[in-house]
Amino acid sequence: MVEIFNWLFGQYADYSTLFISLELIAVSCGVASVLLASRLNVLVFPIGLISTAIFVYLLWQWQLFGDMFINAYYTVMSLYGWFNWTKNKAQLQNRAKKDIQSGSEIQSEVQVEHIHKQDLPILVLLAVATMAFVALVYYFRPVINNNFSFDGVVLGLHLFTWVDYTDMLTTALFLMAMWLMARRKIEHWLLWIVADAISVPLYFYKGFTFTAFQYVIFTLIAIWAYYEWQQRYRSQSTVKTAYA
Repeated sequence: MVEIFNWLFGQYADYSTLFISLELIAVSCGVASVLLASRLNVLVFPIGLISTAIFVYLLWQWQLFGDMFINAYYTVMSLYGWFNWTKNKAQLQNRAKKDIQSGSEIQSEVQVEHIHKQDLPILVLLAVATMAFVALVYYFRPVINNNFSFDGVVLGLHLFTWVDYTDMLTTALFLMAMWLMARRKIEHWLLWIVADAISVPLYFYKGFTFTAFQYVIFTLIAIWAYYEWQQRYRSQSTVKTAYA
């Protein structure tokens, strides 16, 4: 039992109390934001901003630049999503004021929708651009770790590890998922499920146990949330049909 505990949490022996506290706060806010997203609560974005901002700082300190880029992107997309969801909710409330009977059932909710064909080119562009960017970051990682100096630095794809390639994949999946979530697309949960599941062993391997457990929770919530959003879509479609 002691061996298992040391394997899971031994790396924190060398961490400062500040770093451990920040990671716990970031993880807690991250879990809370995913739960809020599953319930279509606009507070997902301000709560998520706290988590992503903290992780940007921590991941920079840990020199996990691909992960840091994800969270920096999350921060920007959280602002966009906050605006998008708030705008959609306001539109529904205005519609309800004009026709209380038809809008009373949906006036306080954010509406969800399925992915459209026009979303696919943007998703492909996001995936390619993301993997290329993260690959460049890892290619020049020796330079970054050498205080941004090329002196005595060796570069090459042969220095890439399976962790780097996995990080490139999950980064692309996370960025696509976040963009789709900001646009209220149901299918974004499928991307979260895949990326979160991959991240569990990845973060255990990196030695960030609290974050790994966070992704276990994320995976379970994402599975449940996908079902919830499907139910919500059918519900709002029924309301539209009934009052058409």
